[in-house]
Amino acid sequence: MIAPVIAEPVTDELRALIALVQTRGLGPRRIDQLLSRCGSAQAALAAGERLWSELRLPADSQAELARPHWHGVDQTLHWAEHESAWLLARSNPAYPPRLAEIASAPPLLFGLGDPALLCEPQLGVVGSRNPTASGAETTREFAAALAGLGLVITSGLAMGIDSAAHQGALTSGCTIAVLGTGPDRIYPQCNRELARHILKAGALVTEFPPGVGPHSSHFPRRNRIISGLSLGVLVTEAAPRSGSLITARYAVEQGREVFAIPGSIHNPLARGCHALIRDGAKLIDSIDQLLEELQAQLKPLTELSRSPAGAATGLEVTDQAGLTDGLDADQHKLLDLLGYDPITPDELIQRSQMPAREVASTLLLLELQGLVNAHPGGRYSRS
Repeated sequence: MIAPVIAEPVTDELRALIALVQTRGLGPRRIDQLLSRCGSAQAALAAGERLWSELRLPADSQAELARPHWHGVDQTLHWAEHESAWLLARSNPAYPPRLAEIASAPPLLFGLGDPALLCEPQLGVVGSRNPTASGAETTREFAAALAGLGLVITSGLAMGIDSAAHQGALTSGCTIAVLGTGPDRIYPQCNRELARHILKAGALVTEFPPGVGPHSSHFPRRNRIISGLSLGVLVTEAAPRSGSLITARYAVEQGREVFAIPGSIHNPLARGCHALIRDGAKLIDSIDQLLEELQAQLKPLTELSRSPAGAATGLEVTDQAGLTDGLDADQHKLLDLLGYDPITPDELIQRSQMPAREVASTLLLLELQGLVNAHPGGRYSRS
């Protein structure tokens, strides 16, 4: 069920702000300059050619400022009347505070779904549009486990790693998709069904008004929002030159943590992650390690602490019997099949007759709850 939408009151100032956002050639920085000099969006529209020229605004922008496209403003406001749609100005107290801190924060956000999620603790997850099967599976497992702990997974709705991150998060929690188009355009179109699922358990958000289609310049701009909303960014697979590394660079500039999962030296999609690690990103090879890195920021959410017994999740385990009460049938089944002597996942697959993917994801969730220990050689035992 979609949460109640935060309404942005329709005022003359909001109409003027929408007009500024819809003006060609005016990005967040130039709009900030106008607002800083003029004090309001209405004053910026009324400032005139002298000030606009002083700020070196493009001629096309000045022409549109002189004759704002009010019909387009009305169309945007009509779109915002639809169920689950919303507008959020930076002056609104509900605007995500982490995003508000960054340089060139969007003056206006357009979205669908639950806008309250924008203020929740988030992890950005990005990577290759053409990942390996193992890279996509690792991403899904990380996203599912972290979302299950209450962390919102934020990504860009692209093919590949982005899609895997959203899919994994939807199995156990919430996710946010940051679009490189207007909120009424889904790109790529093959992810329309995924976007519908996200709308039911998360949010779609963009700085672009309704009606704006995909453009190559939009997606690098979108990446700064992914990192700006997040506590940190996790890169799972990336080529040396990719949009994922742009997101990581934004994260560094914004003071966010950057995490990278290493891979085989023979995998070209691992080279971007290896480059990030050489440049100071934190190498991540387990959920436990990522949780430890985020522990201070996530403590109000999960009260993370390492178990005295060395449980691999970083979650304190005090009453194992109580922890098993909420397990589903598959989790109970695997836990019952595990003994205190380590065995391989292949043995569990054979004993349980469950698909390999289900065994892997279930083991990960049990490990996160401190009910299973991981051992060298990829073996597992009951805690």
